[in-house]
Amino acid sequence: MSESVKEQKDILLSASEVTMRFGGVTAVSGLSLAVPRGAVTGIIGPNGAGKTTAFNVLSGFYTPQEGTISFDGHSIRGRKPHDICRLGMARTFQNIRLSHQMSVLENIMVGCHVRRRQSWWAAPLGLPMYYKEERAIADKAHALAARLGLDDVCDEQAGGLPYGAQRRLEIARALATEPRLLLLDEPAAGMNPQESLDLMHLIERIRKEFNLTILLIEHDMKVVMGVCEYIWVMEYGALIAEGTPEEIRSNPAVIRAYLGEDMVHA
Repeated sequence: MSESVKEQKDILLSASEVTMRFGGVTAVSGLSLAVPRGAVTGIIGPNGAGKTTAFNVLSGFYTPQEGTISFDGHSIRGRKPHDICRLGMARTFQNIRLSHQMSVLENIMVGCHVRRRQSWWAAPLGLPMYYKEERAIADKAHALAARLGLDDVCDEQAGGLPYGAQRRLEIARALATEPRLLLLDEPAAGMNPQESLDLMHLIERIRKEFNLTILLIEHDMKVVMGVCEYIWVMEYGALIAEGTPEEIRSNPAVIRAYLGEDMVHA
């Protein structure tokens, strides 16, 4: 990139001084970030840093007590997750949330339905436009399965897939919603080194093919440093650092958070 992510003006998602409390516990404190359109960025931090809570706030699963959140220039604070999804933000989850008894194809079709135009009551009435749209949704799901390397398992139950394939299926379902921003919550969790490498290639490929902006949470530093252009670091619910991968690697606050005080002066 010719300029740093921080300097870019075309911001797709922004948060300013966002705070989320649960009773007397402050899970996210004064979070501010700006995600540029077209970039791959990341949020990292030790366990319990508040990363997933931040994702839940940004995607509408929680409404913060303080702060503002904007998506493509429009406030989304307090809006429901399905409304935010229709605006163009999709996400995956740290713990895979597939419908395990449904087929691979049916799971992807669920994502497609957020864009459907025909109402549910058109089905019992037998209206042709409903079934025409349903066939188009199935075709779209088949195409997404092929692009994510799942075309050979379309009729298999999602719960029977290997772990890495389940991760790809969850991404395929998110892509079915036609997002502009994709939030990935620990996509490399539970993967072996080869699967993590394949994931890095997949993230870069779908960013280009689907014209996406991507924000991810990840513990695998090889993945984070390999795909992210800009990184925010959280600890105890607050930002302690932000910068390019090169800046984060050498930041004393980040080293202290991950490795302890002794490593800062090692």
